[in-house]
Amino acid sequence: MKIITLDIGGTAMKYAYFDKDILVFDDTIPSEASLGGNKVLENISSIITKIGNQYTYDAIGISTAGQVDSKTGTILYANENIPYYTGMELKKLLEDKFQVPVCVENDVNAAAIGEAIYGAGKGESDFLCLTYGTGIGGAIFLNHQLYKGTQGVAAEMGHMVTHPGGLPCGCGSFGCYEQYASTTALIRTAKEHNPEFVNGKAIFSAFDHDNNDAKRLIDHWIEEISYGLINLIYIFNPSLIVLGGGIMTQSYILDKLNKIIKESTVTSFHGVTIALAALGNLAGVYGMKAIASKEYQEK
Repeated sequence: MKIITLDIGGTAMKYAYFDKDILVFDDTIPSEASLGGNKVLENISSIITKIGNQYTYDAIGISTAGQVDSKTGTILYANENIPYYTGMELKKLLEDKFQVPVCVENDVNAAAIGEAIYGAGKGESDFLCLTYGTGIGGAIFLNHQLYKGTQGVAAEMGHMVTHPGGLPCGCGSFGCYEQYASTTALIRTAKEHNPEFVNGKAIFSAFDHDNNDAKRLIDHWIEEISYGLINLIYIFNPSLIVLGGGIMTQSYILDKLNKIIKESTVTSFHGVTIALAALGNLAGVYGMKAIASKEYQEK
C-alpha cells in the first residue's frame, strides 16, 4: 500500500511517502498556520498534488493540531495558532479533491500510535505520551488502544491547571500547564531575561557554554514540566511515559526530570520509565501510516 502522510503543526508541516513499510522520503515546510485554516488546507493540497505528480498513492493520512473527530475527519476545535480551522471537514474536502480514502487524527494521538506500533511504546499495553512544542499535547494508551474519552477529545494534558489563577491560556482558562512547561513558555520567559534567547537552540547553546542565566531558566522550566508529569504518574501509575518534541532531545532534560520525579514521588511509583519518542519528529507521520494501512484500528 502506498500512502502519503502529513503532520500539521502550529509552525511546521511534515510530510512523508510510504511504499508498504518503506519510508521513501520525508520533508518539512512551514505550515503557515497563523494565516488560517484555508491556508493550511491549501498547503496540504499543494503537497499531495506535488507528490501525486511523481508517485501513485492509495490513501492519505493527516495528523493535525487541534481536537479531531477521527470518524468524520472534522476539526472540532483549534486555538489561535490556526485561526478559522475549527469546523473544517478536512476528510471530506480532501476525499472530494483527491478521490482516495483520507484518515485524520489529532497530532499527539497519531504520534502515540506511531510510537506504539514502531517506536518507544512497541510491546507496551499501557503508556502516556506528551509532546512539548508550541503547546503541550497528550495521549493515553490503555490496553493497546488510544483512550479518547466520551467526546473523543481526552488527554488535553496541556490544559491541566498547574498554577490556579495564573497566566491566561488560549483555551479560556488560567494557569494551564502549557503556559509554563511548553517550549513556547521557556522561550517567552528566557527572552524576558535576555533578548538573545530567541529559541530553544540559542538557550541550550548558552547553557552548553556555562551561562548561569540559561541554566537557571532551564532548571526552572524542567521543574514546571515535572509538575504535570508527577500528577499524571499519581493518576495513572504508568510503566512508561514517552516525551516528544524537538527540544526533548537535550539529554540534560531527561536526566533532570528523572531525578526530580524520583525525589518527588513515593517509592511505589518509582517503576515508571521516562523515555524519548524513538521516532522523533516523524512519530506523527508514522502513526498516520499505521492508521491509513489499518495496521492500527480502533476497537
